[in-house]
Amino acid sequence: MSQHRPRTPETERSRRWFMNKALLTGGVAALATMTGCSSGSSDSASTSSSSSSYGGPPNGMPSGGPGGGGGGGMGPGASEVKYADFTGVTTDGKTVDGLYSIHSTDVSTDAVVKAAQAFLDGLSSAQRKSCVFDVDDDEWLKWSNVDGYERQGVRMGDITDKQRDLGYALLGVALSADGLTQTRNIMKLNAFLGDYSGGGRDTLTEGAYFFTFMGTPSTSKPWGFQYEGHHVAINYFVLGDQVVMTPTFMGSEPTSATYKGEKITTFKKETTAGLTALRALTDAQREKVISSETKAGDNLKAGAGQDNLKLAYQGLAAAGFSATARQKLLDLVRVYVGNMADAHAEVRMSEVEEHLDDTYFYWIGETKDSSAFYYRVHSPVVLIEYDAQSPLGYGNKSSSGGGGGGGGMGGPGGTPTQQHIHTIVRTPNGGDYGVDLLKLHLEHDH
Repeated sequence: MSQHRPRTPETERSRRWFMNKALLTGGVAALATMTGCSSGSSDSASTSSSSSSYGGPPNGMPSGGPGGGGGGGMGPGASEVKYADFTGVTTDGKTVDGLYSIHSTDVSTDAVVKAAQAFLDGLSSAQRKSCVFDVDDDEWLKWSNVDGYERQGVRMGDITDKQRDLGYALLGVALSADGLTQTRNIMKLNAFLGDYSGGGRDTLTEGAYFFTFMGTPSTSKPWGFQYEGHHVAINYFVLGDQVVMTPTFMGSEPTSATYKGEKITTFKKETTAGLTALRALTDAQREKVISSETKAGDNLKAGAGQDNLKLAYQGLAAAGFSATARQKLLDLVRVYVGNMADAHAEVRMSEVEEHLDDTYFYWIGETKDSSAFYYRVHSPVVLIEYDAQSPLGYGNKSSSGGGGGGGGMGGPGGTPTQQHIHTIVRTPNGGDYGVDLLKLHLEHDH
């Protein structure tokens, strides 16, 4: 058993649950009522759910607000899915059997096990108790990209420099160099947005990111960790030498800015690779892939709280693509999968390539280099979404929310821009969080 104390029914129905429910049932006004008081300047974990004006909208306002894309990041309050009830993203509510198996990948996980154990060993007993859960705990599903979401675990801004370095060392071996850079840049741009919005908001800092651990780091037994905060959620499951790093949410607002003298740009690869894959198609194929040139402020479907999402294939399957177009589609997938440590990414890409004929490419929006657009890559074993959304805070200081050409609070009323991008990677048919692998492990090894 984990060291974490079990939640009571009262704590389960916490502020985060009510905040998300209020949004669904009462809309923006209800949420604003609940989060209308601005926090002080404290950077402590105890105020991690406090409110900020965020350039007009109340803190915690999901990008997928009322009337939005439906999966933009409301968190578990949107669906109340429990670990035991998890089925994963499917096309029709039924999982496809036989997609995943327990096998050796010949890629060692020793380094990530060692780094995770070093981080845990560096914590105090109280800190460790706060962040360790059972391997099949509901905590896996309790993540959100929303800044004001109430999170569990150890907060990076509340630990020592040495402890924080051990945390970054863990991310450094779990992720590729590009993945680590992307994660750190998102954190920096989160702090930039906090400064831009007036400062004094503890959720809009580099420190407002949390580690939780499910199970005990091991080279043979199942375990994993979660690293999440505003615009970042990395779920990392390990069983032997197999790794599942989904769901992984990465986003940013803004996507480009100068922070502490450093020019930071994010999601350039994702934007360019999407356009390259689209432009490799014939005119006739593009007509089937592009559903509309008119894009909403939020089109994301598989965000937080959408763990049992039913999502039919849309667009066009790669079976009819030319060799060049098929390769460009794989190159696009590799941009996202490449956030994993390199050797594990190659294992994952082999899975994706096995199902390339059944991989669908779908697009909403215009197709210029500067256009705000949405695209989706969807197969039995991978789901990737890229969504350029309408602004919440950046470049929108004078707005108090709502629609209009200047942006607003997300959703269909705002004008989308490449300065606010959300992405998600999932493993459909029960693969997220390593759930299918854990089930197989328990069935055959116990």
